[in-house]
Amino acid sequence: MFEVFGRWYKRKFSDPDSAMLLFLLIISSLILLFWGNMLAPVIVAIVLAYLLDWPVVRLQNMGLSRTYASSVVLLLFVGLVTLATIGLVPVIWQQSLNLANEMPQIWEQAQAWITALPNNYPQFINVNQIEKMLSGVDERVVKIGEGLLSASFSSLFGAAALLIYLILVPIMVLFMLKDKQQLLDNISNLLPKERRLIKQVGQEMNIQILNYIRGKVIEIIIVGTVSTITFALMDLRYSLLLGVLVGFSVLIPYIGAAVVTLPIAAVALFQWGITPDFWSIMVAYAIIQALDGNVLVPVLFSEAVSLHPVYIIIAVLFFGGLWGFWGVFFAIPLASLVRALFNAWSSPKEFSKACDE
Repeated sequence: MFEVFGRWYKRKFSDPDSAMLLFLLIISSLILLFWGNMLAPVIVAIVLAYLLDWPVVRLQNMGLSRTYASSVVLLLFVGLVTLATIGLVPVIWQQSLNLANEMPQIWEQAQAWITALPNNYPQFINVNQIEKMLSGVDERVVKIGEGLLSASFSSLFGAAALLIYLILVPIMVLFMLKDKQQLLDNISNLLPKERRLIKQVGQEMNIQILNYIRGKVIEIIIVGTVSTITFALMDLRYSLLLGVLVGFSVLIPYIGAAVVTLPIAAVALFQWGITPDFWSIMVAYAIIQALDGNVLVPVLFSEAVSLHPVYIIIAVLFFGGLWGFWGVFFAIPLASLVRALFNAWSSPKEFSKACDE
């Protein structure tokens, strides 16, 4: 057994560049595993710096210095976020409270509709099945309520962490933008000399991550805005709240769209019942999802490496379980990184030759 493993290791990692790539991957994974929560503000700052580097470079091409361009872009970004927070958050919060107050009525109406199913479809559904299902759902609703209550208390202790994000993250973003080349040179000095594969994989992932972050932010804004306007024009209640949910649902490919369908259908069903208005909302939502998946995503992510849907779902579940929101957000780039690593280790000689060219 050990001989088999030894031959496999020599075949895959006899190249020093390949071994150094493995070593860097292990060290990075251990740092994120043990100190990921502590380094969360740094990770957020890196994400924002990646996002804002593109307009900074464009301002530099127009003749502005790196420092001035970084300051202007960061001030504009903070201003837009502040205006969006002041304008949208109070409305979303109020709609969330109103929806929470109406949830008991929505659940009662849903129970009445479910209990009527055995009478309408006696050949498919019996009363015992409905009673078992409702009892299980009632227990789950109670647990969810308890979880939300405990989360509301624990959120009081997150005020200090929020202040850290509001103060430290913008400062780190400014320095990352202003001193980008200096920071990259410092990181380069820490890397070993045997870094041909590290450089190749890093360049590939840099392009993919930049494309992914910009595309995902644009997709969230477009899908959320179009959904909000559509729901408002069709007079659906809580249109802004539901539109924001639809926008953020694109962070979780395939799964997010299916999950957000439930609150949209519940609100529409409670507001109109099973009427033409209800079906109009559902058709409009289906059209938005179809346009997002077949038109918007191919345009925004044309440079991204295509992955099989099964791999994407596995990446979302795995990395989301490890790092929560940021794991979900970066599931596709991380899955692409895994594939790039497998490709590099599958044929290190060919990979090295490609790097030399």
